[in-house]
Amino acid sequence: MHIAVAGNIGSGKSTLTKLLAKHYGWEARFESVDDNPYLEDYYRDIHRWSFNLEVYFLKERFRDLIDIAQAKHTIIQDRTIYEGVYVFMANNKAMGHLTDRDYETYMELFEQMMTIVKPPELMIYLRASVPHLVGNIQKRGREYEQAIKLEYLQNLNERYDDFIYNKYPGKVMTIEKDVLDYQNNPKDLATIIDRIDNHLFGLFPSDTPNP
Repeated sequence: MHIAVAGNIGSGKSTLTKLLAKHYGWEARFESVDDNPYLEDYYRDIHRWSFNLEVYFLKERFRDLIDIAQAKHTIIQDRTIYEGVYVFMANNKAMGHLTDRDYETYMELFEQMMTIVKPPELMIYLRASVPHLVGNIQKRGREYEQAIKLEYLQNLNERYDDFIYNKYPGKVMTIEKDVLDYQNNPKDLATIIDRIDNHLFGLFPSDTPNP
């Protein structure tokens, strides 16, 4: 089984992924961030490095999907290939950081990849306000993230909502992150676990049904 955790920069994806992996005995998969050879360059010069960064992420996430599809156990993934395309790549295109030629090449590659993979059984969407995201970004102290603009985070938030509720083909469970502290409050984590149990093993439908 494939479970995914989606959400903006600083929404708490990695923390929740680790906690759920520990609780359920699932394998946790995390996207390459610290080892990403383009990330620091991207935040210094978004226009120059957008295409390079997005292709790198696409390659890494597709490789993860192939591995997950072949696994015999449950894997929980921190961020998915779908977000990379419909949120981050789309945002870079809208901001003028990609040429039409580069965008079309990227999308053709993504569409070919999608012919051989399927969506996760459940996507957990961490929905958070910009102030909440900024607070988390400041706490974890990654130097290259400190220059992220509020407008950029807001644009990503809007694209996340559009992606989750209008474009994503699979099952979604939305968590309003601002009102929860699952890292420090066991009751908040238990609430999330109960909801996941209902979605995966109970009779309750997902927050957004399959089209």
